[in-house]
Amino acid sequence: MLEKTYRPGEVEPRIYEAWEKTGLFAPRMEEGRVPWCIMMPPPNVTGSLHMGHALTFTIQDALVRFHRMRGRDTLWQPGTDHAGIATQMVVERKLAAEGRDRREMGREAFLAEVWRWKEESGGRIVTQLRRLGASPDWSRERFTLDEGLSRAVRRAFVLLYRQGLIYKDKRLVNWDCALQTAVSDLEVQQVETRGHLWYFRYPVEGEEGRFVVVATTRPETMLGDTGVAVHPEDARYRDLVGRHVLLPLVGRRIPIVADEHVDPEFGTGAVKITPAHDFADFEIGRRHGLEMIPVLDALGRVNENAPEAYRGLDRFEARKRVVADMEAAGLLEKVEPHTHMVPHGDRSHTPLEPFLTDQWYADAATLAKPAIAAVETGRTRFVPKQWENTYFEWMRNIQPWCISRQLWWGHRIPAWYGPDGAVFVAESEEEARTLAREHYGEEVALERDPDVL
Repeated sequence: MLEKTYRPGEVEPRIYEAWEKTGLFAPRMEEGRVPWCIMMPPPNVTGSLHMGHALTFTIQDALVRFHRMRGRDTLWQPGTDHAGIATQMVVERKLAAEGRDRREMGREAFLAEVWRWKEESGGRIVTQLRRLGASPDWSRERFTLDEGLSRAVRRAFVLLYRQGLIYKDKRLVNWDCALQTAVSDLEVQQVETRGHLWYFRYPVEGEEGRFVVVATTRPETMLGDTGVAVHPEDARYRDLVGRHVLLPLVGRRIPIVADEHVDPEFGTGAVKITPAHDFADFEIGRRHGLEMIPVLDALGRVNENAPEAYRGLDRFEARKRVVADMEAAGLLEKVEPHTHMVPHGDRSHTPLEPFLTDQWYADAATLAKPAIAAVETGRTRFVPKQWENTYFEWMRNIQPWCISRQLWWGHRIPAWYGPDGAVFVAESEEEARTLAREHYGEEVALERDPDVL
């Protein structure tokens, strides 16, 4: 007799098991059959699936089953993603709840904990996908840190490095002081913040009683100022271009430069330039050869490049101290309320710091050229066509892509350093040692880059 109540937990697992046993999900690889393949966007091994996964996997499964029933040789390639920063954060929080810290544990012990988490979380995700009825070929399941995929990553890195498309450079990055790593632009959230605009007087050298007034939302960074910039057409400052001001609290002599990227309508039209702590200032500094003086460390504390009175202060405490000292010196002209966007880390939810550091970069501009050409020649089409304009805007103004992260969980960068800092990029340590012997003429100690991709 048919049960009145449908019990999916009793019926569906048996059906799914039968599907798998008969190999229904695997492509037949028969000659003459037309292939149809898609890659499963691999879920992060950070926990369990959510409703968004249920929606997108259902759509993919419907497409896969449709083409399978039409007789196409169908493959839905499954896998899971190691999700570097996200997974490391989850495991660090778990360890913190147990009173443990990854830095005290050391890299190897911490990675062993992450792998244990991966087995638990990854297994849960696969169980959920099976229970959902998804029909990928599970015999081909992959994880993004599987040795085969890691080997492919290392090989790609080495090839791109040898072609000059991957390189190391000292540039500003979005730095998360809480997580102690660079983060990508995609991991930045712009948060509207009610703050202030502080107006500071910088004394003009050789002209007592004359000041250049600059407006800033970040007083603490003035300790690293190496210039003041004005617009070349701004008549108010034309006679000052090429002269110098004395940086208050520090005593440093810094030049006044003219740059077309300065907005004469912002503040007083004169802006302080801190190349080591602002992306726009970094570019102005490079154009005018200004010195780059970082005054904050990786934790967001004032470092030894600042006057002793400020060293060791947290960046926000330093802000209060700088404002108080400028006011005491009679160099704070006024303060205005100012609402502006402040970049925050999307995981730590703390304000990010533009931070000058050595990182690995991909030459995105060169890599973008074939992509631009594909659209220009019609090989790739946008529907509707007007989206081409947005695409070209992105591609033609693309910046170097920071690909390194100061994490432990992920694809370790295949680079080793010699005693004098010479770098040897290779697919294995053995190959790196061979390169080092050729370079030095003898065996030397090598140290691997600690960062991951």
